[in-house]
Amino acid sequence: MAEIGTNIEQAAALLKAGKLVAIPTETVYGLAGNALDESAILDIFKVKKRPKFDPLIAHTDSLEKIKGIVTHIPDKALMLAEAFWPGPLTILLNKKPHIPDILTSGLSDVAVRIPRHPLTHSLLSQLDFPLAAPSANPFGYISPTSAQHVHDQLGAHIPYILDGGNCSVGIESTIIGFNEQEQPIVYRLGGKKIDDIEQVVGKVKLRINHSSDPIAPGMLKSHYAPSKRLIIGNLTELVPRFHKRNFGVISFHQSFEGLTADRQIILSKTRNLDEAARQLFGALRTMDQKDVEFIITEKFPDMGLGQAINDRLKRAATR
Repeated sequence: MAEIGTNIEQAAALLKAGKLVAIPTETVYGLAGNALDESAILDIFKVKKRPKFDPLIAHTDSLEKIKGIVTHIPDKALMLAEAFWPGPLTILLNKKPHIPDILTSGLSDVAVRIPRHPLTHSLLSQLDFPLAAPSANPFGYISPTSAQHVHDQLGAHIPYILDGGNCSVGIESTIIGFNEQEQPIVYRLGGKKIDDIEQVVGKVKLRINHSSDPIAPGMLKSHYAPSKRLIIGNLTELVPRFHKRNFGVISFHQSFEGLTADRQIILSKTRNLDEAARQLFGALRTMDQKDVEFIITEKFPDMGLGQAINDRLKRAATR
């Protein structure tokens, strides 16, 4: 089983030897391997049971290192990098020829990010290669936001989990790219709010496809899903409708009489969407492990991180 610890040197040594290590970021925990090593990348796909048509994100610690793997950085991409890196924003940029096609699923753009977590940032500074690091969970299941989440599901398949505590954002990064006219297009809603992005580069287009042929990570129709059925609707109507059934509730801020405390999870009693996003994956995971037939939840306010929460719930509810 995987060792859980905080030894950055040990994690770096394993990665340099071509092994996989789980790493913390501010968004979710990643299953990391050398992004320039086709064998390590193949191991990531194998351990996650992830389809090879779903591209990976390359993580590093500096813009200078990113310049070594891409051909060109548009002016607006530089503006975003200066404003939000390190942080929960991934940018799609044209890759240099030495970047393995398997990392990008044969696409010409590579997804790049500088994560904010101090442990992983320090780890990346010790490496002369970027890390491919999709979420450290079996493909399609709920993303992990703690080292224990990773250990519970992938601990038998990797040697080391770098423990950085609970993730501070709790939802994957926002992904943005640029068309031929270098206009910004958001491909995945995530931890960086659209309003914040538009304050830097102006109006962006949204291309949040639920696709079986993704052009960026995290675009598949069914994803982030618990093993139990997830139903999204008006909780004040659904709770009484299902009163004779054994179900669990994940709500934004309200509680329901007649339901025991262990069958309902409130994400933010103060109606804080950032707090709700941080708690979301953990709540889905906790409720999925309970003795309930199915889980019901609701649509969140469509603003700030509420947009990303709704995106994750929609994909989690798709069968």
